[in-house]
Amino acid sequence: MTSPTPPENVFLGQNVELEQYVILGEKTGRQIASLHLIIGDNAIIRSGTVIYLGTRIGSGLRTGHNVVIREENVIGDGLQIWSNSVIDYGCRIGNHVKIHCNCYVAQFTVIEDDAFMAPGVIIANDMYPGPQFADQPLMGPTIRRGAQIGCNCTLRPGVTIGEYSLIGAGSVVTKDIPPRVLAYGNPARVIKSIDEVMKHR
Repeated sequence: MTSPTPPENVFLGQNVELEQYVILGEKTGRQIASLHLIIGDNAIIRSGTVIYLGTRIGSGLRTGHNVVIREENVIGDGLQIWSNSVIDYGCRIGNHVKIHCNCYVAQFTVIEDDAFMAPGVIIANDMYPGPQFADQPLMGPTIRRGAQIGCNCTLRPGVTIGEYSLIGAGSVVTKDIPPRVLAYGNPARVIKSIDEVMKHR
């Protein structure tokens, strides 16, 4: 289905396809600087997707069903996000990032180019939940370029996953992971370098 005329404050590029029951330009109750939603060319947005005002997305967006992308996100080209995944507000996401099904990307997460999240990845951003710690800032993880996060991993607030590192399925990442390593476990620990992994394939 070719895009109909977009709602006010929603700006779509060329060749955008919208399935039925898509909501573009959902309003937030938060005070934000911009009330525009910008989506680049060649997007395919599938039924059940909700994208809020205040976000900017590059070209080539692909969503699955029932995806939510909140406000104040800056997202590059080629994002692929599968069904039932959520990007909360205030994130920075690079080019050609892939986020699989049933993932939660918490506020203020940074995901660099070419990173991949397998199904069920959960990102946390609040070290001290509860109203008594409401003055503590939220801080999402940073996933560096080309890093791959395996199924059902949990990333704690503020950790950094190094470039091209691989986090094994089911891991809980509680501290920074250096570049180009395989790490897994609870808590995740470095097992070997990516070069060693490739040598034995």
